[in-house]
Formats: sequence, structure tokens, C-alpha cells
Amino acid sequence: MTLQFGLYAPIPMAAVGSPQIAQAVEESLKPLPEGRRDAQYDLGIDLLLAADRVGFDLTLFAERHLGHDMAAWVNASAIAPRYERMRALVAVHPGLWDPVLIAKMAASLDRICKGRMAVNIVNGWFDEEFVMFGGTVLQGEERYRRTIEFIDIMRGLWSNETYTKHGDHYNVEKGQLLLKPRTQQGPEIFSVSTSDRGRDFIAEHCDWWFAEFPKEATSTDDVMRSLEASIADMEKRTARTGRKVRYALNPFLALGEDAETAFNHTIAEIFKYDPDPDTRKIERRMIPATRAGCMGRPEDVRRQCQRFHDMGIELLLLKLLPNVENIERIGAEVIAPMRA
Repeated sequence: MTLQFGLYAPIPMAAVGSPQIAQAVEESLKPLPEGRRDAQYDLGIDLLLAADRVGFDLTLFAERHLGHDMAAWVNASAIAPRYERMRALVAVHPGLWDPVLIAKMAASLDRICKGRMAVNIVNGWFDEEFVMFGGTVLQGEERYRRTIEFIDIMRGLWSNETYTKHGDHYNVEKGQLLLKPRTQQGPEIFSVSTSDRGRDFIAEHCDWWFAEFPKEATSTDDVMRSLEASIADMEKRTARTGRKVRYALNPFLALGEDAETAFNHTIAEIFKYDPDPDTRKIERRMIPATRAGCMGRPEDVRRQCQRFHDMGIELLLLKLLPNVENIERIGAEVIAPMRA
């Protein structure tokens, strides 16, 4: 399989180092001038259509309800139907949404996107957000049971004329979707989980697993050893279930004359547009991803991407500086040569 490349739709939750995102945050609590759209949406149009042109394969529309971010399903529905090749991966939090409603929304978007739509299941950790937006906070095993029922109902409605399920968290009696997904199998299910119970959930119910970077890793070699062990562990779990899970990863990719230069430029851009950035976003999401070895000269980045692919990883969902020039350079100097 050809290595796939993806990126995040640019929203405050997922983007760093962007003047448009900084503008969107600054303006988020104010009415916009006549004729103006939200800056994060305009950036999304420019950035994601450029990514589609230069060979990217997937966009993750992440969801943050309690934030300055545009709603994932609205954003995806407004942008993704314009793609010629990319898929739209849209996040959903079981417990905040009804599975029958999401099954219908996903089927609709799948048809509009010519079958290029998938669902990213987020089990949820942000209790304040859940409570504020009408969700029910669950912990541990009950949270997984709810998510499993959620997935079962979506798939049951996509593939059956009527579907009934009486669970601990959802009840559907002869449910129907009078609009089916474009594809016979329905949208694929992505998710991420690091716990033992979470990995069993991935092995038993998901199509793709976002393998996480070890927080304790201090080098690329540490990352590679950890990923090798994680994939081997997941292979054992899927062998017991008779299923196959595909692997994805979220490295930070930055091009430069060397890794240090690329990293320093990235940090400078972050603080240039956001002098007081979200430390959680940087420390928990960005910094571990920079240890993946995808920073520096294009030939070195391509070599590291190939190492991931040889390991069995089929999708690199890139974290990057969200501007069109960077997207076009990655397309020309990383994606195109690897597919030549």
C-alpha cells in the first residue's frame, strides 16, 4: 500500500503558528464586519484545497466544542465536498451526539464526498465540555461500552434495512436510514487509545488506530522502538479477534537545512503569532511529535517517512505550520518524490 499523508483542518485546537488562527481567536467573541467570514474557515479553504492539489490523502476535522473552534461537522460539510481526492475524517464524541443522528450525518457527507468520508471516534476526557454541552460523563469500562454501542448502531443502520439494539446506553427499535452511505461498507472508523482496555477496543471495533508517541521518548530511536512494540502488541490483539487494524501516526513535519533549524523556525512562528500559546497543545501534542524524526532536509524526512511505512504504518497525519507555502513545499519535496 502507498503511504498516505494527511493533515488537520486548521482550527485553534489543532493549529500553531498561523496569523489567521490568531485572528480567528481574537475575533471569536465579536461580530464580524459585513461581508467577512471567520478567518479559520478562509484559511481552511485555501490550505486544504492546496493540500488536495499537491497529493495529500486525508483531512482530520477535529472537534472542540468548548473553544474558539468551528464545529467539525459544519466545517467538514462546507469544505470537504470540494476535494478531488482527499478524504474527510470527522471527529465525534459518543455521549455528546446520538448515534442515529451521526449515522445519518455521516451517510449524507459520504454521499456528498463521493464516498471519501470516515469517522474519528473520540472517547472524551474533557468533563467540563461534556457537562456544558449536554453530555453524560462516564469513566473507565462504561465509557467504552457506550462507545461500542455507538459504533454498533452506526454500522447497523448503514448496512441494514432496519436495525434494533437495546443497550445499556442507547436503545434503537427498528431504526432506519432512508439515506445510505455512498459506499457499501460505510465509512471507516478511526480512533486512538493507549490503555490496555483501549487497545482491546481498537482491536475489536475500529478500522484504524492512531498509535501515540511515548511521552517519555527523548529521541527518534526511542519513538521507533516504542512504535514497534505497540504495533506488535496490536497485531497479537487483532489476531485473537480475527480482524485487521490499519496503523496511523501523527508526526510533526517541518523542512529546513537541518532538524535544529526546522525546529527553531517552527517555535519562532508559534510565538510570533501567539505570545501566550496553549502549553497543553505544545507540550502534550507538538513536542512529542517533533521527536518522530520528520524535521530537517527533505531527503532525511522522506527516509524517516519510509521507515514508518516499512514498519506497517499506512497513514501519516501530519502536524505542521498551516500555511499554503508549507503545504506546497511538502507536496513537492516529500509526497511527490515518494510516489515517483
